[in-house]
Amino acid sequence: MSRFDDVLKVHRLAHTGGSAALLEWLAARLGGWAGVVPAGAPGAGADREQAEEAPVAAVRGAAEMTARGVRSAVLHGDGAATLLFALDAGRALAAVLPVPHPADAPTLLADAAVPLALVLRAEEAERREERAALAEARAREAVLRLLMGSQLPIAHQIAEALRPPLPDPMRIYVAECRTGRLAEVARLCREVTGGRAWVVRCPVYVRHLIILVPADAAAVSADQDPLAGALTATAADCTVGVSGELDLGQAPTAYTQAFHALAVARGRDERHARFGPGPELALAAHEAGADWAGALLAPLHAYEPRRPQDPGGQELRDTAHAWLNFGPHATRLLRVHRNTLAARLRLVETLLGLDLGRLGDQSALSLALRLTPGAGRGSGGTAPAAAPELDAVLRDPRLTAWARAHLSRLTGPDAPAGARTTVRTWLEHDARLVPAAAALGVSVPGARKRLARIEAVLERSLLQSPSVRYDLWLAHRAEELAA
Repeated sequence: MSRFDDVLKVHRLAHTGGSAALLEWLAARLGGWAGVVPAGAPGAGADREQAEEAPVAAVRGAAEMTARGVRSAVLHGDGAATLLFALDAGRALAAVLPVPHPADAPTLLADAAVPLALVLRAEEAERREERAALAEARAREAVLRLLMGSQLPIAHQIAEALRPPLPDPMRIYVAECRTGRLAEVARLCREVTGGRAWVVRCPVYVRHLIILVPADAAAVSADQDPLAGALTATAADCTVGVSGELDLGQAPTAYTQAFHALAVARGRDERHARFGPGPELALAAHEAGADWAGALLAPLHAYEPRRPQDPGGQELRDTAHAWLNFGPHATRLLRVHRNTLAARLRLVETLLGLDLGRLGDQSALSLALRLTPGAGRGSGGTAPAAAPELDAVLRDPRLTAWARAHLSRLTGPDAPAGARTTVRTWLEHDARLVPAAAALGVSVPGARKRLARIEAVLERSLLQSPSVRYDLWLAHRAEELAA
């Protein structure tokens, strides 16, 4: 093979296969070992890895070459020759070859040094870009967590460095599509909104993208939504749920609304839907339930861990909120092991005297958390001396009216036959499909299909969390008490 052919091969490999392919070919071509070694004392990271993988002769030779201040060297010993050529960034191209080695080895390594240095620099730039993109994604996810925890000042501070600023007021869009299309959907969001949309990948559902859009750049109406229409046009499997217009401080509510709208959008031809307005439980129960909620959560807010590394009251509150919204998927949001999640939930049960295996206790805790957003931050929270019980709260006429309005769709003209019975049976079995299906006398897929049809009537998510099952349980209980 001529030198021209070698040079051409080197450049092609550097362009198509990168440094790994080039070094592999050099080793095969010369009949020895070829690699990149640190031209000095190996430090941390990649330099140390290169030194550990390279032959001792190559590492020592590169260090000696640097000490002598030369750009190339040939060292002999133990029946082998080590050829070295200096690269940039304190590295050297080294080849350890048997003696005698090919006569053109020095020329080939010298020709390969320049393209190898260039491709190494390009690969490092690509890795830095990937790390920067990952860091930005993690920072955006952190902003989302802060918003969901009602910690607006810190969220604003981080968002200012990332751009654009967080919109207020806003709507939240939840887009669902194949993971390979999420980058395209994110780009389209920024394009349609003129760069004003705050886009973050959902930390829980890998196929979801969460988009905060300024209210004046969002939907004109439920039927005229240029952004939702553009997103669903990107792919046949893309669906979009849109929240109502809310202040940034109500981001948790907006996300839940968009998630419910997404469940409705899956069954529509246009594949996008806006949250259907309806009676809000937190508004109906706020006056009657504030004291009860404070009393229920007081032990949690006052809790002080024995050790600094253990979760405090606010962290336990955030854990309970994440679990109620996402079930076992809360481990992704909280970035904890499932055993850690289980241990924290057991502690919450002990502190509050609840059994979180029961839907009734889950519903009570969900309502209490919604009635005390962000409570207990550094306050230690004390409860009123004579706070009512949950049943007393649910007997309030405002809760009775809310419950009847909330359940009316289950018996309306658009409701499937037996919708009320299906939902009541499902709730009585703690929202578990298998025992509910057995009680209804249908298969599990049949029960799932029934609930999916009811989702479209309620315009709320039942089967996937965040689910409306807590509100449905509370509504049924309030109606029972009124009767």
